[in-house]
Amino acid sequence: MFNSKYSNVLTVVLVIVIIAILGLIGFLGYDIYKKYYIEKDAEDFMERYEEQIKNTTPVEENIVSNEIINTIIDPGNDTLNTTTSGGTSSGSSSNSSKFTYKGFSVLGTIEIPKTGIKYPVLNSYATKALETSVCYYYGPGLNEVGNTTIAGHNYRNGAFFGKNKQLTNGDIIYITDNSGKKVKYTIYKVYTTTPNDGNYLTRDTAGKREISLTTCTDDSKGRLIIWAKES
Repeated sequence: MFNSKYSNVLTVVLVIVIIAILGLIGFLGYDIYKKYYIEKDAEDFMERYEEQIKNTTPVEENIVSNEIINTIIDPGNDTLNTTTSGGTSSGSSSNSSKFTYKGFSVLGTIEIPKTGIKYPVLNSYATKALETSVCYYYGPGLNEVGNTTIAGHNYRNGAFFGKNKQLTNGDIIYITDNSGKKVKYTIYKVYTTTPNDGNYLTRDTAGKREISLTTCTDDSKGRLIIWAKES
């Protein structure tokens, strides 16, 4: 009798353990699956973007553009679209084309060789945009004089800015804007701060081009901030 009850308890425990293991495997599998498709979609976009941007004449280094790209809402379109830009845009030249990625207007792209990421930078900070790629957050615009901040989620699977904690002083970041201008930035400061600390957003860059990357810390209680300057 005792052995029978003991055997039943072990069976129940074993079933629970198996279910937990299967659940964990499924969870991790979904994480890997999600990262694969995020990076595959971004890679496909980057190939088309780079091909089309080759035909774009870069802006002169001493010209600061005032063009503003308006967000295109087209949820059903997951392909790269280009139209002649008739407006004005932060971070883009007056002769630039307009690019969209999964319904969001694109200001340019970011590449970080050390972490192997290449993503479009979306001109939106909405929840859906942050789930789609990295996003323009604050500042004059990509490759403009001053400090421009780009935000991205810290995903456990390493997507978006999930591997930013691996970055250190001296690492390189490349920003390409829609005018075709590609600028190299070198990281010179990495630190964590509170979610309410926004001092880095408006820092004085002494007339130079700089960027900041912002994401949450692994425990989601703070912010990991990276400063980089044109080099």
